[in-house]
Amino acid sequence: MSLDFQSIREQVKQLGENAIGRAQQLQDKHAQALELLANNAQNVAGLRQKVDIVVRNHDPSLRCALPVIEPLNASFPLPVIPDEMTVLAADGSQITPDRHAEVNFAVINVGAIQLRRGSSEPPETTITSQLLYDEQLYSTTGTITDARLALMRDLNERTMLAKLAEEAPPPVVTFTDGPMELWGGKSGDSAERADFQESLKHYLEALTQLHDLSVITAGYVDKPSANLVVRTLEVAMTPQTELLEIKNLHPLRGVTDIALYRDILESGERSPVFALQSQSAKSYKGPLALHFFYLNVGQPGRPYLARVEIPAWVAENPESLDVLHAALIDQCRVMGVRPYPYLLHRAHETAVVKLQEKEQVALMIAQELRERGLTVGERSSKQSAKQAAGRARYER
Repeated sequence: MSLDFQSIREQVKQLGENAIGRAQQLQDKHAQALELLANNAQNVAGLRQKVDIVVRNHDPSLRCALPVIEPLNASFPLPVIPDEMTVLAADGSQITPDRHAEVNFAVINVGAIQLRRGSSEPPETTITSQLLYDEQLYSTTGTITDARLALMRDLNERTMLAKLAEEAPPPVVTFTDGPMELWGGKSGDSAERADFQESLKHYLEALTQLHDLSVITAGYVDKPSANLVVRTLEVAMTPQTELLEIKNLHPLRGVTDIALYRDILESGERSPVFALQSQSAKSYKGPLALHFFYLNVGQPGRPYLARVEIPAWVAENPESLDVLHAALIDQCRVMGVRPYPYLLHRAHETAVVKLQEKEQVALMIAQELRERGLTVGERSSKQSAKQAAGRARYER
């Protein structure tokens, strides 16, 4: 037994005793947030000005939603989907380096699915697999990290979409899983930050290529937990005299954006479009500026909200926004009661690397080295013990 269940049970009991009070507090905060949303719905310019004051004078790291034009509590119905369009989705996975294995390597695998709506042609699948070995496993700061591999994967996804979009008949809609905003580069030493900036540079180049092709692109965030709009409401409710402490003031903590818009959006509807206020957002300039909206992809009576991140060139084009809105709802409805874009699901199935495949790559590398008379490493004692224990359990 690896857990002290008696201790856990006592803690669970304490959790339960406090749960009713916490639920009532959260319900009160939720009602307050809804009231703030309604009261500030038309105050787009005022909210933008107040957020700007906070960022310039009090908290440059503030992360929140910036209203653009549409009222904060507005909802927008499902548009008519075009008879013909190209829909592209890409997803990636990776094999991380394992110092306990016989050979050390990494793989970035990206799968894309292309569907031409209005055509009888079946979806087309594309896969790219990149092997990293020897010097490729190192960055300026040492061994390549999982975060660095994730950045490379995100870049490969966008690059693949841009390449496929070049040959696809318009209009072209592309999306990936997760946010469009790249994370990283805010901490660590100067070399790590330089590595991130290099990745960001190439990522922005891929986005620019999508912009030049007039591609309608997005990042789909399933079951988001962000409080971007809620944080803006916290700024709105804070008196000017207390803004100096805004970084530590979270009167609506626990309330999420999707909880707010679940009460507002009917099935198939989207929220207003917001710009993203964050430290990293300044790297995405002009047509690449990051925006987002919430989308109820659930069925009537069963709301389910996703956050959709988009660049400015999509956010500022009503026709492109409508095409994306319609395409995502159409894709999610394919999946029935568990809504998620069908092509993203297919792209994930295409890209995911199974354990057996990882072992096969390791075997291929080891065999190639041995055939050339080179020495192959050995598994660590720790890994050997784990595998032996696993086999023993399986054989019993």
